[in-house]
Amino acid sequence: MERRIHAGNRRYMQVVDMDWFIPIGAAIAFGLGALGAGIAMARIGSAGAGTVAERPETFGYMLIFLAIPETIAILGFVIAAMILVMI
Repeated sequence: MERRIHAGNRRYMQVVDMDWFIPIGAAIAFGLGALGAGIAMARIGSAGAGTVAERPETFGYMLIFLAIPETIAILGFVIAAMILVMI
């Protein structure tokens, strides 16, 4: 995909290759989503381990709380795939 840039009143056109922006955008979308999910899971996991140690009946809640940040990483993957396919 080429993009033509018009520089003011000048009479020439500059052709800039924009194809490398697409994979970079997809990598940022997936990478930041996975990084955020990893940080959240680390904090929830350590707090959940302490909670389950004190009150074993909260295991089901902690399992759900650990699954919620993982959906953010999956969403980042979906957004990256949409960027690469250009939907």
